[in-house]
Amino acid sequence: MHSKLKYLFLVSVIAFACKAKVATQTSAPPPVYVSVVMVKDTLAGSYDEYPASLNALNEVKLTAQVNGYITGVYFKDGDKVSKGQKLYSIDQQVYGANLQQAIANLQVQQTNLVKAQKDAERYHELEKHDAIARQQVDYADAAYDAAKKQVSAAQANVNAVRANVGFAIIKAPFTGTIGISQVKTGTAVVAGQTILNTVSTDDPIAVDINVNQKDIFHFLKLQQQKQDRFDSTFTLYFGNERYNLPGKIYLVDRAVDPQTGTIKTRLLFSNQKGMLKPGMNGTVRVATNNKATSIVIPYKAVTEQLGEYFSYVVGDSNKVRQQRVELGTQIGSNIVIRSGLQPGDKIVVEGVQNLHQGSVITTTPLQPQKK
Repeated sequence: MHSKLKYLFLVSVIAFACKAKVATQTSAPPPVYVSVVMVKDTLAGSYDEYPASLNALNEVKLTAQVNGYITGVYFKDGDKVSKGQKLYSIDQQVYGANLQQAIANLQVQQTNLVKAQKDAERYHELEKHDAIARQQVDYADAAYDAAKKQVSAAQANVNAVRANVGFAIIKAPFTGTIGISQVKTGTAVVAGQTILNTVSTDDPIAVDINVNQKDIFHFLKLQQQKQDRFDSTFTLYFGNERYNLPGKIYLVDRAVDPQTGTIKTRLLFSNQKGMLKPGMNGTVRVATNNKATSIVIPYKAVTEQLGEYFSYVVGDSNKVRQQRVELGTQIGSNIVIRSGLQPGDKIVVEGVQNLHQGSVITTTPLQPQKK
């Protein structure tokens, strides 16, 4: 009886183990459907990237040169203006009256000068005949000299007052675009303090970058080439959006900033359509002459975990492993891989979100299970 119980227990254990094995085989997850590509060497041009700020090539803040009230605004905000174009007028009544007074004073001084000149000439004639004392002649000469100085002073006053009358009309200093007016008709302005507006050029527009001193020689060579046209060496980006016109080098600043070890370099970009505005920030890509084979893969084949980047490489038995990669320059929808992958590796490009270390994959679409 005891032996029979042992036999029944052994049979039960074997049966249970078989059922567990079947259950394990049944519960194994199906392979994950993915798309795979083989890593190859690709001929890819390289470039360097620099943060860039956009500035007007020429910009002037318009300030009042005389005190008074704005009597006229002769443009619309954002207009294109031409050099010498009338922009603002300031009340000229006071300055006009002062000018008339200054002119009248000049005329009086000119009359006094004529009288003093005639007196001096007459006294010198009398002196020839010993008909007048020498002291009288000296007095006449002194009065004549004083009258000439009075005329010069009166003329200078007229010029100054006339300048104030001219300053009451504010004109465009150069051809460009005017901004939003800071004053309206009737606004009181103070000479040298009140800012009326800003005028700036906008075509071409300046794009400034800071170049590391180790790259200065390369940029100086580009500058010495004296490019007469815009080419593809310099391209401007705003995020992933590329500005469709290339730029050219304009100047390299005179000295390196000792605190940052960089030197400011100014590029010019054509801006005929006005899409570029001073104050914008972007990125300049400077193409290099180095063209070499590089590993370039679709960016979507890269995943990020805790600041590190990985790709799924297909191994034996169609199992994938996570391979850490070092990223290089992005080229459109692709990315250069500096290290981590080798030509001939197979990597997953579609379906990476469903994978983990050791997942089994298939490139054949899974058939729906029949119920």
